[in-house]
Amino acid sequence: MGMRAFVTYDKLRQFGSRVDAQVLLKEASRATGKTVFLSHSSKDHGLLPGVILILQNHGGQVYVDDVDPELSKCDFVETADRLRRAARQCRKLVLLVTPRTGESKWIPWELGLGDGKNAAENVALFPSAESADDQDWADQEYLGLYRRILWANFENKNPEWLVLDHRNNTAKKLRVWLTS
Repeated sequence: MGMRAFVTYDKLRQFGSRVDAQVLLKEASRATGKTVFLSHSSKDHGLLPGVILILQNHGGQVYVDDVDPELSKCDFVETADRLRRAARQCRKLVLLVTPRTGESKWIPWELGLGDGKNAAENVALFPSAESADDQDWADQEYLGLYRRILWANFENKNPEWLVLDHRNNTAKKLRVWLTS
């Protein structure tokens, strides 16, 4: 495995600036017909359009929970039921993970939903940080269990979006992983 890097916040914001974020987020908040449940901390909301765009450009139909208009009217039991239903519909769970992720109360629960329904091979972290080299925080605790979506090159090819299984040093192209 050659070069591998976490995508930076600036890069994600740059990707996201290519689209109308409100339209993108409104569409992603509809649960119907989605294949990817995107879990994230509410503190990382500004990074969502870039992540959604990358996943969509590689074949994923993304559901994101915090902008779901129905969620804002619910209590936590109703919220949990809605998230559970949305996660059941999706084949994949992607967790946007940043140094702020540990502050979220919902992320461990959502990660458990995705892992329990789809098994670990259908769960991937999408790590992002202020700097591409800032990677130590992502090895903490349960985050070390899952594959990672990285901008990387594998087998001396040009860099591309890959899903890396860091435990056995194998990778799949993001499109292949999202559509399998």
